[in-house]
Amino acid sequence: MNAPLPADDPPTPGRPNPFSTRHVRPGALAFLFPPGQSAAALVDQLRAQGWRGEIVGPHGSGKSSLLAALIPAIHEAGRPTLLVTLHDGQRRLPQSVLRAEIAPGTIVVIDGYEQLSAWSRFRLDGLCRRRNLGLVVTSHASVGLPRLWTTDVTPELARRLVTRLLGDESSVISPEEVDSCLARHQGNLRETWFELYDVYRSRG
Repeated sequence: MNAPLPADDPPTPGRPNPFSTRHVRPGALAFLFPPGQSAAALVDQLRAQGWRGEIVGPHGSGKSSLLAALIPAIHEAGRPTLLVTLHDGQRRLPQSVLRAEIAPGTIVVIDGYEQLSAWSRFRLDGLCRRRNLGLVVTSHASVGLPRLWTTDVTPELARRLVTRLLGDESSVISPEEVDSCLARHQGNLRETWFELYDVYRSRG
């Protein structure tokens, strides 16, 4: 089950908690690419793969954050996108998507593709092929599309993100605490934000 992100803080005179939703949701906290990689480079790879690709990784490893960085780069390459975010137990695509007049060349982006039933996947694949649409999905395991990216949260990456979030308050939470927290949650960054939200609040 996808855990919800930490709640936004109520208005207070002080600085808001840097681990609240407004700061850590996909798109708010930019995806950190390793040296030599970028969203533009991924779009080039996606083009070479016929505009079909999968982003694979466990819960809380940054798949949605990567999509938030990738979609604007796809637009810059001249391709429109249609983003569909699926939630736990959502086995079918919304009828609004299946019946929509989607322009040829559009890249259909499915976040949470593993939720779909085999029949819904089959229908989606047929829709994309008939209408000349691209397809990019996120999933916990390979679904047979060309691999675009594998997400993984290392301790080094978690520390870099925490440093960015804390800014000039970086001494509030030590690198060792970040490592321990990430290990407790088995690399799940979303759950790590939950715990660090409480840690920061207790020291505020």
